Amino acid sequence: MSINQLRRRSIGLALAMVSTIGWQSAAAQAEAWPSKPIRYIVPFSTGGVSDGVARLIAQKLGERLGQPIVIENRPGVSGIVGTQAAARSPADGYTIMGGTITTHAVNPFFNENLGYDPVKDFAPVNLVGMVSNVLVVPAGSRFNSVAEITAELKARPESLTYGTAGAGTSQHLSGQLYQSLTGTKLRQISYKGGSQAMVDLVGGQIDMVFETVAAARPMIDGKRVKVLGVTSKKAVRSLPGVPSLDEAGVTGFEMQSWQGVFAPAGTPKPIVERLGKEIAAIVASPDTQERLRNLGVEPDGRTAEPFAAFQRSEIAKWEKVIREARIKAE
Repeated sequence: MSINQLRRRSIGLALAMVSTIGWQSAAAQAEAWPSKPIRYIVPFSTGGVSDGVARLIAQKLGERLGQPIVIENRPGVSGIVGTQAAARSPADGYTIMGGTITTHAVNPFFNENLGYDPVKDFAPVNLVGMVSNVLVVPAGSRFNSVAEITAELKARPESLTYGTAGAGTSQHLSGQLYQSLTGTKLRQISYKGGSQAMVDLVGGQIDMVFETVAAARPMIDGKRVKVLGVTSKKAVRSLPGVPSLDEAGVTGFEMQSWQGVFAPAGTPKPIVERLGKEIAAIVASPDTQERLRNLGVEPDGRTAEPFAAFQRSEIAKWEKVIREARIKAE
């Protein structure tokens, strides 16, 4: 055997030993984990869907792991503040965060100085569930169907307004997708929160809102708004008789926000896998499913790899919609 062959074999053996030692170290770390409380960052304020989902998961996850899961709300700038904090946290299994379509799919298209990469800086853990929106108009609106709204906008572009909670939110994305698929133009009215948009909708200051089912429910139940369609591919059972926008004539329309759990990139794979499996078991329980649905979240539970594939598909989908809408990052 030549000297070069011996050298290559020695390098190969050394690399194999390093890989084995690294895997054994990660496995040992995972075996001892968790030995202290785990921080669960929620990049939105208390009282919202993300906060409700986090508190539900945290309670049950803490019971299964034998350590407290401590919720830390870090709201600000469409979830950017809290997501940056999670990205910069040690990748030791003691920090996780609640991520959404906004924080982990579309924020890069609206902010050039994001301070984190939603793919490179995170390890997907579990896709807890999907959140549908509803297209609602004031109870006294002259519009009684999606087709009527589309016809109005075809005849008079930008004649109607829709309220949103800001760029990159599910209300905004729903409106952009609707315009993209119908070839129409709406005027966006941005608010600091979805609740403010709903107040103006009921008051007749704006024409429509693509609000989450949970947030719109009080107005729906109080008959203060009319529901013309849901943004999921199919109708939702909590709104019998209400068609999806796809069924209502906006062919190909499907927009659902989502609630997921992420860990900082580099978190040992065995820990990520354990977290994913534990959360999947929590999501699969009938009690959790009922409570998630009460929050307007349809249970899912996909673990790391399928969740990562889903996240990539969402980024690609919304990049196309946002590019066609000629929206530029600020």
